[in-house]
Amino acid sequence: MPQRISYVPFDSVDTEMQGELERCAAHGTPRPESSAVRAHSERSFWFFANSWQSLFREGVVDHGLKELCRVYISRTVTCEFCGNQRSEKAAEGGLQEMQYDDLLNFETSEVYTDEQKAALRYAQAIAWGPASVDEELMWSQLHHHFTEEQLVELGCCIGLTFGQQSWIRLLGIDHHQYMAGTAASMAPGFEDAAALSRSKADEAYWAS
Repeated sequence: MPQRISYVPFDSVDTEMQGELERCAAHGTPRPESSAVRAHSERSFWFFANSWQSLFREGVVDHGLKELCRVYISRTVTCEFCGNQRSEKAAEGGLQEMQYDDLLNFETSEVYTDEQKAALRYAQAIAWGPASVDEELMWSQLHHHFTEEQLVELGCCIGLTFGQQSWIRLLGIDHHQYMAGTAASMAPGFEDAAALSRSKADEAYWAS
């Protein structure tokens, strides 16, 4: 696939942007490829980096919940770049790989708590509209499990990732193309370019 928007060369940006790109390569979510595209616009680069820090890594909502919603959005819009990443912070907090497997079937799955299902229902409604859920049930459960401050933070986080992932899907970028050589935040089976290629060729690949 031809590059739709190029990666900005690492040596062409200032030291502060280089530091953020190095953070992406070392810790991921996001990995450096998407940030290297955003680097064409310094305002866009820092808007996303700063917003993502405030909404996704920090805040009053449990990070693991936000990570599940992030990957639910990846799966529902089929953003392979984002869907093949995992948050290191969420893993350190106890989120397990098997908890990613049933995201598109979360309503009938037994691996999610009622609180997690409420958050995922919220993500579904943001992505696909209120008709995609039982609104009365959704709001009842959301207000049971979350404060209004948390609902605003979670909604903004989901909205940001939904917009960015829809755009990233359009770009067609992939991992191990920029500042390659680390497996930071990659899902199991996607640790390097060869492993990524094998996993994508597997008939059980989630985006097939």
